[in-house]
Amino acid sequence: MPLNILIVDDSSTLRKIIRRCVTQTEIKFDNIYEAQDGEEALGLMGQNPIDIVLSDINMPKMNGIELLTAIKGDAKWKDTAVLMITTEARAETVLDAAQKGAVGYIKKPFTPSEIQDQLMPVLKGRAQ
Repeated sequence: MPLNILIVDDSSTLRKIIRRCVTQTEIKFDNIYEAQDGEEALGLMGQNPIDIVLSDINMPKMNGIELLTAIKGDAKWKDTAVLMITTEARAETVLDAAQKGAVGYIKKPFTPSEIQDQLMPVLKGRAQ
């Protein structure tokens, strides 16, 4: 089964770091897509099947919470797993993301093992 991931962050450097962390895990993805904001992410999702989105919260144009809301509000994407990657440590921000359908969050800075620890339960749930 093909497995595709979308990394969304306004920093190209952080997208590269996240990509490297993802490729260092034991998880094998068929395609790793990148977007610089929520609007670009939705465009990519309209053109490509995406299984998991790793999204920053603070971005221009469309932030990660707005992207999460758009994904979960669209019938064709509502089952897409969304993990938030953020410097936000405020409990209300994390709770808001969880209530809107995020399956978890990863706090910056992070390690490849932290990304794998968050991704594995999501992938196991998809295999069932």
